Amino acid sequence: MRFLSRFVIKPIAASLMVTLLSSSVALAQKEFKSGIEWPEPKVVTPGSATVAPSDAIILFDGKDLSQWKNGENWIIKDGAATANKSGISTKQAFGDAQIHLEWASPEKVEGTGQGRGNSGIYLMGKYEVQILDSFVNKTYYDGQAGSIYKQYPPLVNACRKPGEWQTYDIIFNAPRFDKEGKVSKPGHITVLHNGVLVQNHSELQGGTMFDRPPEYKAHADKLPLDIQFHGNPVKFRNIWVREFKELLPPEKASVANKLKELNKSQEPKK
Repeated sequence: MRFLSRFVIKPIAASLMVTLLSSSVALAQKEFKSGIEWPEPKVVTPGSATVAPSDAIILFDGKDLSQWKNGENWIIKDGAATANKSGISTKQAFGDAQIHLEWASPEKVEGTGQGRGNSGIYLMGKYEVQILDSFVNKTYYDGQAGSIYKQYPPLVNACRKPGEWQTYDIIFNAPRFDKEGKVSKPGHITVLHNGVLVQNHSELQGGTMFDRPPEYKAHADKLPLDIQFHGNPVKFRNIWVREFKELLPPEKASVANKLKELNKSQEPKK
């Protein structure tokens, strides 16, 4: 019995003490609740390398470009669409969106700088994420692959070799304009190039132009996406878009605002 007292009872007692203290702390803590009434997030089935998420709008599945204006100008072969003759624009308009596309510059290297594997995706037809063969290819930094053209270079150069398939995953927050046509909220772009972050919520300074500084001009909340033809036979496949919106407006999603509202409601009436 003495043996048990020294080597068993004392550890058991210590364990019980820890459990009781932990329970006391847990009982003393009060769960914080913001009071915000959130809507339930809808269920979306995730995609894979070859399958889009369940709520995605498929813009090119390797079969046809029926979702695009001027799609008949491009060459479709072996599940890929090759840029040819003109740019293409979506028939559907988009605002805030997640965009996925895969592209490949020509395997045969021809030209240098901006003349090598050049294309671009224009969000709302105005804000370009540059597509370019930037694998051992010198050009101006805010014009290489993954750049927001003439505004921000990519954080890193994540370009694969010519002819290899590459991915862009873009999160686009469209700009907002007030009734007078002034910017009430600038646009932002996040880009992952081959899974590597190259634009981190970069704030758009306006449209992306070659020959003049960026500036905003008021436009609709939703506009088509464009893919540029720059004279190079760049290939594309697996293009899809997910539109999104916030669960609640920012003012209603603010914990600080909700606490102010609750505190005000608890003030004694005069």
